[in-house]
Amino acid sequence: MNYASLIESLKKYDFSFFIAAFAIFFIGIINLYSATHASESLAMSNLYKIQLMWFAISLSVAIGVSFIRMKNLFSYSYFIYGFNIILLILVLVLGKKGMGAQRWLVLGALRVQPSELMKISVILALAKWFSRRHLIGELGLKELILPAMIAIFPALLIIAEPDLGTGLLILLIFSMIAFYRRLKWKTMAIIAIIVLASGSVMYKFGLKDYQRRRIVTFLNPGDDARGSGYNAIQSKIAIGSGQFLGKGFKKSSQASLQYLPENHTDFIFSIFNEEHGFFGSIVLICLYFILFYRFIWLSTSVTRVYDSVVTMGLMSIFFWHTFINMGMVMGLMPIVGLPLPFMSYGGSSLMTFMVCCGIATSISNSRNLF
Repeated sequence: MNYASLIESLKKYDFSFFIAAFAIFFIGIINLYSATHASESLAMSNLYKIQLMWFAISLSVAIGVSFIRMKNLFSYSYFIYGFNIILLILVLVLGKKGMGAQRWLVLGALRVQPSELMKISVILALAKWFSRRHLIGELGLKELILPAMIAIFPALLIIAEPDLGTGLLILLIFSMIAFYRRLKWKTMAIIAIIVLASGSVMYKFGLKDYQRRRIVTFLNPGDDARGSGYNAIQSKIAIGSGQFLGKGFKKSSQASLQYLPENHTDFIFSIFNEEHGFFGSIVLICLYFILFYRFIWLSTSVTRVYDSVVTMGLMSIFFWHTFINMGMVMGLMPIVGLPLPFMSYGGSSLMTFMVCCGIATSISNSRNLF
């Protein structure tokens, strides 16, 4: 490839997903440094350096993914899904335990969390199933049985780890894809009844005690202010104390005084609110909306069903993570362990989000580059 053709290719390359991701990550890494700089632990105060390293690795992988032809990804969709199912089973058998859960496979110095990549694997498998069926018109319950099983089986394996948040997220991703493919009103009513009934049964028989306490705490955190309600109360204190413009960079009392546990992961948005206030939060939310818009625009711009469903599925990963995490820290939803995209600390989740951007970029580039 000569210099002129390289320049021409770069002009056609869609950088928008990576630019949006970098903008949010830039805010996130500064916020992560602010949240951990006052920690007495050297490991905690250096988390931002590890996050920078993970971002560099994830970005490199995502750029590589952006050059994968979608027809190749289509061919291997079921294989990728099956391989990830095997990894989830291995987690339950050989996985490393930590913080009361068994979610990681350890390969030497490398720790892999298969449930993170399962989000993408389910989307690829569902997209291939829907693209092969050439379904016309609104979908009935019969057409949803097999694709529902594609999502339900790995969701149950993930819930068994236990990781209720990610397991339910897989089901939410399936729900958004199903709605995107259009459902009959009767089908939606039946699904609503099934969800309500299964939710009641799961609450009574399927949830562990600490998971049930989270739901009770969500309804009334003051009942156990020093126990299960502590995190929710401290999070709302952090958000409220930020007021309109916030306290300023590195001035979060909840972080510096260690009042809010997990302030670098699940509750990173609380620290951001405290330091940058309502105004800063609106700016951040607008950046997320720009990212959502790019996914939605792309899903309506492509001609292949597979590409369209994959794009909407990837958007749903970002949407549900953002919606649930922000709702959780504001006390609008029960507390679950879902990171805020590009803001929360975590290598596996960062890799997943960047790969999503890489796949979306590949789909966009396939329109005018490949």
